[in-house]
Amino acid sequence: MAIPLRQQIRVATYLIGQKLRGRKRYPLVLMLEPLFKCNLACPGCGKIDYPDLILNRRLTPRECFEAAEECGAPMVAIPGGEPLIHKEIGEIVNGLVDRKYYVSLCTNALLLEKKLHLFTPSPYLFFSVHLDGLKEHHDKAVDQKGVFERAVNAIKATQEKGFQVNVNVTIFDGYPADELADFLDFCTDLGVNISMSPGFAYERAPEQEWFLNRRKTKEFFREVFREGKRRGSKKWSLSHSPIFLDFLLGNQEMHCTPWGMPTRNVFGWQKPCYLLGEGYAKSFTELMETTEWEKYGTGRYEKCNDCMAHCGYEPTAANLAIANPLKMLKLAVTGLRTEGKMAPELDHSDVRPAEEHHDRIVAEEMDKLEARKLAAE
Repeated sequence: MAIPLRQQIRVATYLIGQKLRGRKRYPLVLMLEPLFKCNLACPGCGKIDYPDLILNRRLTPRECFEAAEECGAPMVAIPGGEPLIHKEIGEIVNGLVDRKYYVSLCTNALLLEKKLHLFTPSPYLFFSVHLDGLKEHHDKAVDQKGVFERAVNAIKATQEKGFQVNVNVTIFDGYPADELADFLDFCTDLGVNISMSPGFAYERAPEQEWFLNRRKTKEFFREVFREGKRRGSKKWSLSHSPIFLDFLLGNQEMHCTPWGMPTRNVFGWQKPCYLLGEGYAKSFTELMETTEWEKYGTGRYEKCNDCMAHCGYEPTAANLAIANPLKMLKLAVTGLRTEGKMAPELDHSDVRPAEEHHDRIVAEEMDKLEARKLAAE
């Protein structure tokens, strides 16, 4: 796959080290959200539904460095919101790179060319540009015309400056398989690596009908890969392990690893995962020790039922690759199967009903912010 060898070795060494220490739960990637504010309002996003007092909050560079050190994961992904809005984003990214973390700065690229001077090319840094498809599809997904062309121009300018660029695409219901295959061909020709993930059904997202269920996800990705074979496409530069892709195609079933990509944002350490906020811890240690992990995941909790997102399942795939390298070797030799019977779904007979936490969390945070404001006056 398209993950740089140097990074693969670093991650594999880290995983083996955790196994040798006998640790049951450990992070792989820190999801560091320095702000929620964004310059787009995508219909499938559940990350920006907050009052202005919260949207205007920022993590400081020091808080970001402390979070990375406390977590200890070898990789740091910086999503948002839109991180490039943060006035100190250059200091944050450069500080993490200097500390030898592999940093993925996630962006819609609207500000990328304007902010490139803040960064220096490095094997530890790459930009992950959000594109949900080719021009018509992406502009519809972000609810604004012209964004695709601006993002592609920014990608080319970033590459010309010597930076590594990745593209991340979120798959929603109704996406034609041949169009995604066209998009993957386009990105491969553009010279970027590609991350794919089925859209998670954020409960606060305006357009709930956009989200895929698990059966549709598996059928869809099988058709995409069949389409690639039919047209004799070049090998797509996918930034995924073969085991995760095999899971997307329905050839194997597995539980997610919610602690594999822990999230630190302006509220604290998010419970239980990047996609689902149902409480916050004050420290990474508290997050790991007090979260009731067994209550979450497909087959355990209603909100998790249809999730197949990479942030939950790539850590599982990474652990499986270390535990069973022959499985990886077999997939490398045989390729990904797009026909035949799918693996049985996880049992949903004893699923815990969904709980509402968003309004409580927002109200508690607003009380804190109002108290601080009064104290400052």
